[in-house]
Amino acid sequence: MYRSGHPNPLARLMNRVSAIQFGVGFLAPRDWVTVEVRGRSTGRVVSFPAVVVHHGGHGFLVSMLGERAHWVRNVRADGGRAVLRRGRRRPVRLVEVPVGDRAPILRRYLAVAPGARPHFPLDRSAPVADFEDIADRYPVFRVEPVGS
Repeated sequence: MYRSGHPNPLARLMNRVSAIQFGVGFLAPRDWVTVEVRGRSTGRVVSFPAVVVHHGGHGFLVSMLGERAHWVRNVRADGGRAVLRRGRRRPVRLVEVPVGDRAPILRRYLAVAPGARPHFPLDRSAPVADFEDIADRYPVFRVEPVGS
């Protein structure tokens, strides 16, 4: 469904349904949210489902599609501004994590986000050292509440 690195029509439809479901918190784990970012060219708000990964006392968003994901480019273009939705809207700032710090977060992400596993060349039980080899391909953003 992501053969070209972007969702095909069926995946887009499923993402829309999941974004609604996660946004209201219906039948979804508490760390599954809807992320809203402003489009870098259109300025329109784009929503997509995501999993917030907790590691070291912080929450993180990971791009399962890597650098080519539009939401990654949108977040970078808008200075990290985003909104997380799960019942209520929560403005956040997404701060990109340096490549050298991503490996344990990526490993944790695969443990809690089953839908992301086909997009990674490693098994979720691979050693952290193996994740260091691919960390430059998968952007990771720390979720910070606005005002901190």
